[in-house]
Amino acid sequence: MIARVSSVVFDASDPHALARFYSELLDLPVTKVEGDWIDIGDGGSRISFQHAPNYIPPQWPDPNYPQQLHLDIWVDDIDAAESKVLRMGAQLLSAKEAGFRVYSDPAGHPFCLEYS
Repeated sequence: MIARVSSVVFDASDPHALARFYSELLDLPVTKVEGDWIDIGDGGSRISFQHAPNYIPPQWPDPNYPQQLHLDIWVDDIDAAESKVLRMGAQLLSAKEAGFRVYSDPAGHPFCLEYS
C-alpha cells in the first residue's frame, strides 16, 4: 500500500440520492445519516455526502464548471509513490509546486500526492 484515504466528502444538491448511488456502486453500506450528511463505508475509509445549496456540477475540463473535488493523498516518499502510480496508469500533470504533485487517474480525474 502506498497510502490510505480516511474520508472523501462530496457536495451535492441531493446528498441522499448520491449516497445511495455510491453505496450501490461500491457495495458499501450507509453507516451514518445526520440530516443532510450521509456516510458510507467499510469500517476503515469512508465517503461522505453533504448538501450544498446552489450546487453546480462540474463539466471537466470546462473551467466555467470546475472539478470541485479531487483527492489529496499523503505519501512518505514522493518519488517511490510517483513511480508506483505511474505504473498503475496515472499521468503526471504538474510538479511545479513544493509539497505536492498533481496527477490524473486512468479516467482523467485529478488527484494530488502530498509530501514534505
